[in-house]
Amino acid sequence: METTATAKHLRQSAKKLRQVLDVVRGKNVNAALTTLQFMNKKGSFFIHKTLKSAMANMANNHDNSDFDSMFIKTAFVNEGPVMKRWRAAAMGRGVQILKRTSHLTIIISDQKN
Repeated sequence: METTATAKHLRQSAKKLRQVLDVVRGKNVNAALTTLQFMNKKGSFFIHKTLKSAMANMANNHDNSDFDSMFIKTAFVNEGPVMKRWRAAAMGRGVQILKRTSHLTIIISDQKN
């Protein structure tokens, strides 16, 4: 059995989230939560929250959910919409600033993949 949790429009670039996600992909759910709790990255908060949501979805949808035997089956980050802003630059010019967002999806399962 498996379940999914998604987080959309996270205010961090997908590249930075993938750095943190690569550390916990394929791990046991409890080990991943412990690792994320002590990481010094902003993305670890988003991934921790989404992983807890996936665990809650598993508890609601399936009766026998033992989290000691659950693993992160699939985890990926896609780019979301980009907010475009302008900042004043030298000689009267304007420079575009891209504020990137991302979409995070985590699938947990009782079978290690």
